[in-house]
Amino acid sequence: MQLTRSAMLDVLNQDYIRTAYAKGLRRRVVLFRHALRNALNPVITAITGWFAELLAGAFFVEYIFGWKGIGKVTVDALEKFDFPVVMGAVLFTAGIFVIINLVADFLYSLIDPAFA
Repeated sequence: MQLTRSAMLDVLNQDYIRTAYAKGLRRRVVLFRHALRNALNPVITAITGWFAELLAGAFFVEYIFGWKGIGKVTVDALEKFDFPVVMGAVLFTAGIFVIINLVADFLYSLIDPAFA
């Protein structure tokens, strides 16, 4: 919540917001069309970063608690020098990271048409 508030306050002090008010646009239009769209860019970046951290943290949590998952399988394969399994797990994890970043890029283009 703090990230959104800080980003929104930064955007509300920009020149283009004052220009929008000077053009006679209503407060609601300025907030939703101009300010909110630009304030959401750092929020999307932070959320996709959190997903990456969750995925990386899953490896440790699965191994520590003995849960069956890709993290435990990968660590067990590393202990047994089973490199094809390790390569598959790394490829799968990298694919998830790529998908998360593609979703972020898609959201950027939805929110800020100038980004695309």
